[in-house]
Amino acid sequence: MPLSLARPFLPLAALLAAAAVSACSMGGPAPVMGLAPGLTARMDQPGATLDRAQALGIINAYRATNGLPALAADAGLDGTAQALASQYAQTDIPPKTPQELVGMKLSAGYDNFADTFSGWRNNPADAAGLRANATKAGIAVAYNPASSYGVYWVLVLDN
Repeated sequence: MPLSLARPFLPLAALLAAAAVSACSMGGPAPVMGLAPGLTARMDQPGATLDRAQALGIINAYRATNGLPALAADAGLDGTAQALASQYAQTDIPPKTPQELVGMKLSAGYDNFADTFSGWRNNPADAAGLRANATKAGIAVAYNPASSYGVYWVLVLDN
């Protein structure tokens, strides 16, 4: 493939490589096809659990490719994100960003975090939110098989 055609794929390649490195450095299992297993684990089933470290890892890899510092995981923000995701899954109504937060990203219908992240990264407004001036993050997912979209994602950002 000519370099001019390959150039748009370079950021994705860098993200995949960074995600693979972060998974290995965390002592996790070796990534499959460039993505850590926690990023492709299906959340559309009862009892599924999100690997928050791997999800935040790919967000931080994206931020690094944009010259931004990494976000720190925050248990309190994880709790806020979980409450908002659960509310979203029960009502099908997107929650409003709490005033005390720097930002929030929502998604619904994607069954794994890799697809959710790709949706955010490929939407200019969501991508700008991933690059927000924030220092910490919380992320959560909720599943409701009786809802319109099934799986609901919330990322909250703060300083």
